[in-house]
Amino acid sequence: MKKRFMPPWWAVSSHIQTILPVFTKVDKPELKRQRQELPDGDFIDLDWLATPVNGKPILVILHGLEGSSDSHYVRRMLQTANDHQLCAVVHHHRSCSGMPNRLARSYHSGDTQDIHFTLSQLKRHYPDSPLLAVGYSLGGNVLAKYQGEHGHQSQLDKTVIVSAPLCLAACAKKLESGFSTVYQQHLIKQLQQKMQEKLTQQHLTSSMPVTANEIDKLTTFHLFDDKVTAPLHGFNDVFDYYQRASGKPFLQHVQKPTLIIHAKDDPFMTDAVIPSEDELSKHVEYELHHHGGHVGFICGGTPWKPKYYLESRIISFMTS
Repeated sequence: MKKRFMPPWWAVSSHIQTILPVFTKVDKPELKRQRQELPDGDFIDLDWLATPVNGKPILVILHGLEGSSDSHYVRRMLQTANDHQLCAVVHHHRSCSGMPNRLARSYHSGDTQDIHFTLSQLKRHYPDSPLLAVGYSLGGNVLAKYQGEHGHQSQLDKTVIVSAPLCLAACAKKLESGFSTVYQQHLIKQLQQKMQEKLTQQHLTSSMPVTANEIDKLTTFHLFDDKVTAPLHGFNDVFDYYQRASGKPFLQHVQKPTLIIHAKDDPFMTDAVIPSEDELSKHVEYELHHHGGHVGFICGGTPWKPKYYLESRIISFMTS
């Protein structure tokens, strides 16, 4: 049966869908933090909901750019997992757990090494547990790329990808015009601040590709990714990064059940992110809705207490 999402009359606007959830967060369940040391000397933090039990499913949650377990969509997913007695864990990208990471490098839209490490650790400690994952925005692009890279060897039994910028160059361009620039400004300021903080750490200064004065001039994703993201993570330039890190080309290689949810009115996206049938493997189910904004999908309730489509859809896919 074709799944349908319909916004209430007061939430038809893509910007209401995108912004209102930020100001109407649900309570966050109690979480237990686990620090995971990485092979390169850095670390990432995992936030656990419930204690994992070998043989029972584990839901891995990947947040978006500059998100965390405190993000509105992660809180709701954790609450829903709790309601369904499903063990869940938030995989924080490097530097996103409230603690600066140790190395000059950070994280990026195509970084699948860290999630591969996390999944390998989970499989080692809980070999009989089915591993499920949901990724939002940047985290969704990471999962799309991971699923395509690993094919049959993916350690994930089922995956859901929400509002993922599967074509990075087109999405960066979209954020340079109209009201979408507001979202870009908000996120760029956070990225600039993190880079400024790294430059105060003497042992990292020589590894940084830019100076403090230069960081303030990187006011678009295209500029920031060209001068910071690309050189810090081994790409030739921003064009090389966008081409190699975009998740869309990897979708035809996915070999495990994967659901992708997009909104046509997403203010972070253009139609370039929409895959054709030829670009999807038979294991990928694709949902494109006319409305929903960016990680919004408000389907009812009131402006003070909205109800959402995403969590019920995600749980339905994971348990079917």
